[in-house]
Amino acid sequence: MKQHTDTVERPEKAGRGDAVRSPATGDRVRVTAVTLALWGLAALFAFPVLWFVLSAFKPGSELFSYPLSILPRDWTVQGFADAWERIRFARYFGNTLVVATVTTVLTVLASAGTGYALAKYSAVWIRVFFVCVLATTMLPTEVILTPSFAVVRELGLYDSLAGIIVPSVITATGIFMFRQFFLTVPDEILEAARIDGAGEIGIFVRIMLPIARPIVVTLAIFSFQWRWNDYIWPLIVLGDEKRFTLQVALRNLIGAQNIDWPVLIAASVISLLPLLVMFLVFQRYVMNADINAGLKD
Repeated sequence: MKQHTDTVERPEKAGRGDAVRSPATGDRVRVTAVTLALWGLAALFAFPVLWFVLSAFKPGSELFSYPLSILPRDWTVQGFADAWERIRFARYFGNTLVVATVTTVLTVLASAGTGYALAKYSAVWIRVFFVCVLATTMLPTEVILTPSFAVVRELGLYDSLAGIIVPSVITATGIFMFRQFFLTVPDEILEAARIDGAGEIGIFVRIMLPIARPIVVTLAIFSFQWRWNDYIWPLIVLGDEKRFTLQVALRNLIGAQNIDWPVLIAASVISLLPLLVMFLVFQRYVMNADINAGLKD
């Protein structure tokens, strides 16, 4: 009887083991399939970018030669040298860097302060103001170009870098991001700080801004990218070629009869480097930051 019992029980245990191992095998298959699909999607996005970057190292005669090739047959950096020297690239690069950096700093500070006030102060007019801020996101950029230009001209900011910076400081996206984050911060933290004698500015600078570091970094990356790639507004405000930003200067390389493709492609690749460096430096703060740090009871 004992031998018969052991014979019966072994298949049951084996069956339970198979049942346990089967879901794990299925999970591995699903994870592998999803991973391969994501790698394929990433390759589809990366292929045009890779072709674009490698084209900057091709001579002009090779860009449109048939059959097309991804890798350059004759590697050259002459396009980069011509872009830096012939079109005053350093000056345009510096103008764009000043505009993007100053605007980013002011945007983060203004958005953080406005978002803090909207989240932690209660009044009817504050709620109405927040609704008005959100309503601006429904307006296309082209609708506000004319009134914005009129205001800039009346303020005497036309044909200056300040004329690009000032109208770009306030963004509804940044205000909304900070407001929604500050709503998650317990009011007890602010009350405890006030009991300890901290002022409102001290609470904002020493408590709220450090807590909101992930939002600060995220908005800084977005704002820098927006201002670096901005074309329409600088084109309207700037008239002096010495004050052109990089995107406006690159557009001037496209002539009515001829386009210097090696210089244009090389200059475009150089213009992408600051954005790439900024993302590589700050991505760990965005991806690894604990947005609930300091908020646990």
